[in-house]
Amino acid sequence: MFFRMKGITLHADVYTKHGYCRINADKYYLFQKAYTFIVRIQACTRKVTLHTKNYPTIMKENTIEDFNFKLICEYFSLIPRQGPGNEQTTLKALSFINDNFDETSRIIDIGCGTGMQTITLAQNINGNIEAIDLFPRFIEMLNKRLEQMNLQNRCKAIVGDMTKLQIQEESADLIWSEGAIYNIGFKKGLHKWRRFLKRGGYIAVSEAIWFTEQRPKEVEDFWKVYPEIDTMGNKIKQMENEGYETVAVFRIPDCCWTTSFYAPQKKAREIIMRKYPQNECVQNLVNCMKHEEEIFNRYHKYYGYAFFIGRKL
Repeated sequence: MFFRMKGITLHADVYTKHGYCRINADKYYLFQKAYTFIVRIQACTRKVTLHTKNYPTIMKENTIEDFNFKLICEYFSLIPRQGPGNEQTTLKALSFINDNFDETSRIIDIGCGTGMQTITLAQNINGNIEAIDLFPRFIEMLNKRLEQMNLQNRCKAIVGDMTKLQIQEESADLIWSEGAIYNIGFKKGLHKWRRFLKRGGYIAVSEAIWFTEQRPKEVEDFWKVYPEIDTMGNKIKQMENEGYETVAVFRIPDCCWTTSFYAPQKKAREIIMRKYPQNECVQNLVNCMKHEEEIFNRYHKYYGYAFFIGRKL
């Protein structure tokens, strides 16, 4: 599960063969190659400017820290979930998947974050689970938790890129992704991940949607950073156009945002502000997350997440 973060735009001076150049990372990027920075940060209401002058032609261990992703990951590691959701919602989505999974079944949890939903899956479905996330800190936390719960023999967490999955085609019985598919886009994710599913395999993802056809300008402006946000009906059409049968779709309740995602951030803000009292990046991160919460509290009747469960045709 990827963390959500609205309100941050990253600027980086990156060295290429043509010299240093400015990258405006207004979408998510990941570090893929020496001078390619590709972690998309979903955001737009406030800005944080980060500079990196010493970007090498070969990525070094401090590269992520140069861009302050270490601080960002630290903040989101302080909360149980890196996006809206809860155990009940995971179980509801799982209830629509009726196949008889056994110990040979393969389940892929993409963008797992620290893995709250991964553990719920492991406790409620047979099969082997591979949980994938970009950020090593999240993966380390999840693997420790799996060992503590004696689930490590059938569930493992690995660092990986959701855009370049190292998975054999047509090998997965279920692909799961809570609050993460927006990192590459709903349509693109459905398209790219389909080839990894067996025929008849399931996909279950949660995605941002509009609840109404008309919305106040403030909330529309807030979501301009993610142009793929759309109505439930249009998302269903996209799923079917990508070669899936729609099995079930349902809205996740507001408590997945307020109780599970936003409420724990109060303590996280206190911890990280106390640890980094003069850090401008941390202050802006805290401010933008508070702003996101304020937007949701004002406009939650206009947008939210829905779970989409499909089956590969």
